[in-house]
Amino acid sequence: MMKPTGSAEAVRIEDLDDAGLVEHARLRDPAAFWLIIKRHNQRLYRVARAVLNDDTEAEDVVQETYIHAFTHLAEFRAEAQLSTWLTRIALNEALGRRRKRRPTVDVKAIEGMVVPFSAHKPDPEEAAALAEIRDLLERAVGGLPEPFRIVFVMRDVEEMSIEETAFLLALRPQTVSTRLYRARRLLREALRDKLATVFTDTFLFAGPRCDRLAQSALDRLAIRLVRKDSHPLNTATERT
Repeated sequence: MMKPTGSAEAVRIEDLDDAGLVEHARLRDPAAFWLIIKRHNQRLYRVARAVLNDDTEAEDVVQETYIHAFTHLAEFRAEAQLSTWLTRIALNEALGRRRKRRPTVDVKAIEGMVVPFSAHKPDPEEAAALAEIRDLLERAVGGLPEPFRIVFVMRDVEEMSIEETAFLLALRPQTVSTRLYRARRLLREALRDKLATVFTDTFLFAGPRCDRLAQSALDRLAIRLVRKDSHPLNTATERT
């Protein structure tokens, strides 16, 4: 465990809020970097994916976001929300990449979307039906006009507030609400009665993929762990 300065009680680093993690990250604590990445990967990936409609580019954006953020921690103000600051960086990076693209009419299917229709293991016929519905959902979300797709992912998938979404996209709250309404209407029209209403597990970015990106970002920042084969948290929490 780590003992913060001025405290008589030991506090586990994983129990710190984002502001506390930033303070540790400014001291180049590997565990703090790792926890920040793990906490915010999902949101950043979803936002980047909504802008770029491409899985590989979205992962690149997330990694570049952390590289930029961790090398500019002095610019982060404690009164701000770390999640909002990181999302703004990711959004700018994604929009910059999109502007460099050549125009295209192709729509790539969104990968990794999971809609939890039921907890039981489906039989072959049910599995085939679910796969068909998922494919329809992927294509429908991927085919939304970009302004609607971004708002839809931020509001209905990532569950950001109207105020935060408006701030990040430099829009009026009413505009966010209007775009979300139109996105939902377009999806309903595209999928009709097959559209599922549960989106909390879409655009998953966790497990090995999340860990791989986290480690890659730390490697690029030359943040070395005491034991390369151990989890950064193990290294940090064993110190006293």
